[in-house]
Amino acid sequence: MFLGEDAARLYLYKPAGIPVFPPHRDPAGDCLLARLLTARPERAAGWPQGFEGGLAHRLDTATSGLMVAARTPDDLPSVRDAFRSGQLRKFYVFRSLAQPWPEARIVDVPIAHHPRRADRMVTPRPTGRTSHRGRWYPAWTRIRHLHGHWWEAEIRTGVMHQVRVHALHAGAPLIGDLLYMPRDAVFADVPGYCLHARRVEGPGWTSPEAPLPSDVAELT
Repeated sequence: MFLGEDAARLYLYKPAGIPVFPPHRDPAGDCLLARLLTARPERAAGWPQGFEGGLAHRLDTATSGLMVAARTPDDLPSVRDAFRSGQLRKFYVFRSLAQPWPEARIVDVPIAHHPRRADRMVTPRPTGRTSHRGRWYPAWTRIRHLHGHWWEAEIRTGVMHQVRVHALHAGAPLIGDLLYMPRDAVFADVPGYCLHARRVEGPGWTSPEAPLPSDVAELT
């Protein structure tokens, strides 16, 4: 679980398939917070609601990889401010069957909630009005091909499903992402998609690199 630490942050590994915080339907269920507090019970007290254990952000349940936590309650405001202010460069890897691009692509279209489905996000349609719920959230993603079916996404913002939605918008949907994959697309017979938070770079610091899950092929 523990990948390292520095003066203000702990770096944790979240496996795919568990949420960061307890699910509403099962408050005693397995999650990253429960595992953290089992290993470090002294971190159970002193944190504001929504940031228990010092966990400073979220990853989707299906996403594996790096999580950042504040070392102490006094460190939490500065750690959170780095996420809110766009100071961080967050790097993910994913798999797509898209044809490789010769150059990286910047996707900066905004993202909003689907008008009827709480589990889905939308980007503006090229023509005409796009139905959505709430406001449009600014989002910035840089997508580049690594090799084979592996791609990298760098994000400076943190909107729900941002990498998945922007990858789809750019023409590189994640293999096995049934929520966003075009219905007529051909994709590998895999149990779900692979999206992995690899590392974070901040002003004057870089996190350790989170290894890929053991059941996922390496990037070599």
